[in-house]
Amino acid sequence: MEIFVETVILASRWLLVAFYIGLGVALALYAITFGIKLVDFASHLFDLDETETILKILGLIDAALIASLVVMVIISGYENFVSRFDNEDDVHWLGQIDAGSLKIKVASTIVAISSIHLLQIFLNVPQYTDNQIMWYTVLHLTFILSALFLALIDKISKKPGKDRGPDL
Repeated sequence: MEIFVETVILASRWLLVAFYIGLGVALALYAITFGIKLVDFASHLFDLDETETILKILGLIDAALIASLVVMVIISGYENFVSRFDNEDDVHWLGQIDAGSLKIKVASTIVAISSIHLLQIFLNVPQYTDNQIMWYTVLHLTFILSALFLALIDKISKKPGKDRGPDL
């Protein structure tokens, strides 16, 4: 009975593949929206002032960061929780991304995305109330603190010698 339960539990990790494929499909759909934003930007390039141009470019950078985040989650999640990739030469960098590192990379990307969003808000200050700007800033600071705490926790958990046995 124990072997059967363990086999079912281990096999259940393959259910995650549906999520990773779904994220891949979502990424493809997001690439289409990126293309639409890019075409819109290119078609209005000479009608935009400097601030509007910067806002459009920041929107494209934001989209690229989000897409990178999705790819990072798909690849490292599959590698960490489902199965190793057969062709290690193509994904040699994956060995450096464990679950803890992934959390830090995700948190860092969220901070970067939030930074870009906050910069977009500051470039459009008249469109926001002081209260909205304050809450966006508080939310951004919360993301920063969360990322810092995740990095600190990861650093503490990886201290050298923590998992070593007694010296003989």
